[in-house]
Amino acid sequence: MTSVLYDTPGPRAKRRNLLYSAVFLVLLALAIWWFLSVMADKDQLRAEKWKPFVTDGAVWTTFLLPGLGETLKAASLALVIALPLGALLGIGRLSDHVWVRGPVGTVVEFFRAIPVLLMMVFASAVFAQFTPIESDVRPLYAVVTGLVLYNASVIAEIVRAGILSLPRGQTDAAKAIGMRKGQIMGYVLLPQAVTAMLPALVSQLVVIVKDTALGGAILGLSELLFQIRPITANYGANTIAAFTVVALIYIVVNGALTQFASWLEAKLRGRKKSTGAVVEVKKVDAKMGGGA
Repeated sequence: MTSVLYDTPGPRAKRRNLLYSAVFLVLLALAIWWFLSVMADKDQLRAEKWKPFVTDGAVWTTFLLPGLGETLKAASLALVIALPLGALLGIGRLSDHVWVRGPVGTVVEFFRAIPVLLMMVFASAVFAQFTPIESDVRPLYAVVTGLVLYNASVIAEIVRAGILSLPRGQTDAAKAIGMRKGQIMGYVLLPQAVTAMLPALVSQLVVIVKDTALGGAILGLSELLFQIRPITANYGANTIAAFTVVALIYIVVNGALTQFASWLEAKLRGRKKSTGAVVEVKKVDAKMGGGA
């Protein structure tokens, strides 16, 4: 029996695959054992290092939860601004008018080519020199600005790829009944493309959440990762424990976003508004050229 992608493995191939799997599991177990041994030698597995995260609620109420709130606030602000802006830019790139399509394409490619960290630092410098924004909130403004400029450009390409993935007959049928281009985009193409774009959009949301850590590392934004510094200063040299807890929080948050996206995608597909196509971020970058 064969599939589209490969032949069904025979008895020898199955034994070989089982052997490879067993060897991989043994090597993985050895690597974990070596890692834990090194941590034990450095006294990083002592209960005192991890106890504050279990027994002391102040670690959570003073540092971790406020840091998580700042992370989610920055990510939410960036998403709320970048999503409609990216949709407009993506639609603009599909315009029939060169005087619209050309400048929009230049803006999108320009901001996709610049590292998001560089845009955050530049925005912080601009806000410090030319605006009266106070220094305590300036990192938040700079981080949101950098995230919006970069992610709006990426979302624009996702929107464009999602619309272009629809069958040409959708547009032809809408034109045949006399719909204008704005009506075709708003009532025919976008509602169907949303489901195709959803996985890529959620992947970009996860990227936004993680990129807020750049603001903490460089600009001093008091987000989740930034809280490791005061935790280690107040509770001793438990840096590994703090990094581990913060990493687990990121995993839980991003996992919840992914699960929500899967539920929402299934809901939308159940309403039969999708063509079945799925837009992926890597494919968007490969087709449209470049990307940070």
